[in-house]
Amino acid sequence: MNNTGVRAVEVVVVGAGQAGLAAAFHLRRIGYRPDRDFVVLDHSPRPGGAWQFRWPTLTYDKVHGMHALPGMELTGADPRRPSAEVIGGYFDSYERAFGLRVHRPVSVLSVREGGAGPSWAGPSWAGPSWTESAGAPGRGRLLVETSEGSYAARALINATGTWDRPFWPRFPGQEVFGGRQLHSAQYRGPEDFRAARVVVVGGGTSAVQQLLEIAPGAAATTWVTRRPPVFRAGPFGEEQGRAAVALVADRVRQGLPPRSVVSVTGLPMTEAIRRGRESGVLERLPLFERLTPTGVVWDDGRAVEADAILYATGFRPALDHLAPLRLREPGGGIRMDGTRTLRDARVHLVGYGPSASTIGANRAGRAAAVGIDRLLTEDPQPADEDAELAGILAS
Repeated sequence: MNNTGVRAVEVVVVGAGQAGLAAAFHLRRIGYRPDRDFVVLDHSPRPGGAWQFRWPTLTYDKVHGMHALPGMELTGADPRRPSAEVIGGYFDSYERAFGLRVHRPVSVLSVREGGAGPSWAGPSWAGPSWTESAGAPGRGRLLVETSEGSYAARALINATGTWDRPFWPRFPGQEVFGGRQLHSAQYRGPEDFRAARVVVVGGGTSAVQQLLEIAPGAAATTWVTRRPPVFRAGPFGEEQGRAAVALVADRVRQGLPPRSVVSVTGLPMTEAIRRGRESGVLERLPLFERLTPTGVVWDDGRAVEADAILYATGFRPALDHLAPLRLREPGGGIRMDGTRTLRDARVHLVGYGPSASTIGANRAGRAAAVGIDRLLTEDPQPADEDAELAGILAS
């Protein structure tokens, strides 16, 4: 801790899911010391990233495409155990094995230019302004304000994922519907829907998994999606994977909000999905027009009575804390070169856009660590660190 009250570090990693841990691993491998040269801050109460919040009936054998973290395989897992327990335990062991010293639970409130924004009440002694001590914006330190205090970092790896921002669609009549409305993030298992009439909204993996769990015990289920679902049969090889990632990356290069990788790969035709289609559970209807007090109605007059509506409508990147840096383009997304944001070379996003998969997150973590090391090596630490931090507090 510097005498300014702001702790100076080289790198702050925000988030300790797959992408954040991969980035931390590669920083450590390059030579950065955990909790000295870099810190990892995690909002969650325990290890496991978003996996720790998955519903208990999602057992490990139902998990699709979980790739091991770099440097340590996940072995000997009981396929019948909840995935939250298996992967949470694996992440915990990983953090301990590599001494990553994750700080949790810590909320990152904002990340801003050290010299930007209104004056704040710092120490009584005055330091030079940010421009005097650190040069133009984008070359000095970032001020990372958190629930455990503030950090002055030369670079930041953001790995906050999407779990904290579930997307709730808006429909006319939602306020008058008399049943239960919930997001898939709140789903805890099929018992909550026993003997109920359930409408499931969404065409992704979670929608299908939860619908297939609910259907056997429910009075009735209805599946609605915005677009007709695409079921993928056969192997999904490296070439197909590259093509899917390229589609997502193209949107990011244009400064548009990213689509998820799974949205361009389609749903894998598993045995459970095949049975669901044959039984009629996965017979899809288009989106309804509005809700009524007792159900949903389509524009052609068709109506379905419902006791519950489950919105399995996905998530959006949790990036509100980066808003002071003005990274977004007019199209609503963040343009990137690899993992580096084009508007600020000090900020890397991992687990965002084309790297929003477990294997993509691993690769992005390495790319971010290497890119940041190159940046910091080419832009050496100012000699008078105290004066630089004083400039942050005096701004």
